Amino acid sequence: MTATTATTATTAPDPVALVPEKVPRPPWWLESLVLVWLLWAYDAISGLAPLRRGVALDHARRVWALEHHLHVAVESSLDHWLAAHHLLGLWLSDYYNNAHFVVTVGLVVWLWWRHPEHYRSLRTGLVLLNVAAFVIYWLYPMAPPRLVPGGRIADVVAVTHAFGSWHSGTLASVSNANQLAAMPSVHVAWALWSAWALWRVFRSRRGAALVWAYPALTTLVVLGTGNHFVVDVLAGVAVTVLAMVVADWSFSRRSLLPTNGRLPGPRGGSPRRPGRAGSGPGGDRMSPTTARRSATVPPRT
Repeated sequence: MTATTATTATTAPDPVALVPEKVPRPPWWLESLVLVWLLWAYDAISGLAPLRRGVALDHARRVWALEHHLHVAVESSLDHWLAAHHLLGLWLSDYYNNAHFVVTVGLVVWLWWRHPEHYRSLRTGLVLLNVAAFVIYWLYPMAPPRLVPGGRIADVVAVTHAFGSWHSGTLASVSNANQLAAMPSVHVAWALWSAWALWRVFRSRRGAALVWAYPALTTLVVLGTGNHFVVDVLAGVAVTVLAMVVADWSFSRRSLLPTNGRLPGPRGGSPRRPGRAGSGPGGDRMSPTTARRSATVPPRT
């Protein structure tokens, strides 16, 4: 064997080391506690919402005036067209009531079970966007277009008696849904987060770009059913993008931090100390005699 062959053999990558570490799932009960806390926070804010109805309606009038000034007030046109097509209005109202919850919760469970390597940062982004939305609900309550007096906006969800409606029927009487939380649109925020999550997992596959059709459709639905202004949609997009950027930045910084001054060791092995001059494998200190002998002995042929 030549010296070149020996050098190549000793520097060849270890096939075992190339196998990616399996990322453990976070405990399900801890994730459930996060969900319970978010529900509690939403319920607390919703319980105080009726006390600020006048402020919420005033904010809605101002936003609508701004949209008309900027010539972007498309809510009336979309709402009147959808209200004139009862069957389509019923389908899209069912979509409005149920899709955002079913898709988002289903994705969270699927990511936790099948893709834990993506789960933590995506879950953190989802929590951050919801917390940001709660803060805005409290600081800037906003009534939806359908509740603005004189706005002539039909409540398509209530008129079509859609399944799972929070606007009328039994659910409206027993739920604590916040009717004055139009800004930002959480429907759009959750749809954009869902598309973001799917894109992160499937972006290398053909047709992955189709995931962005979901938030686009959701945007048309929330505007056409009279539940959100254009400004609410833009706020939902901004909150989601900011939350995901912060979550990704936080996890990228965490991955660069050393753990007790040690480097990861081989798969299944203990961590290694960084190598130093006169050090052997794993950073173990060699005696001066051993170091000189290692440096002067030629490779075997």
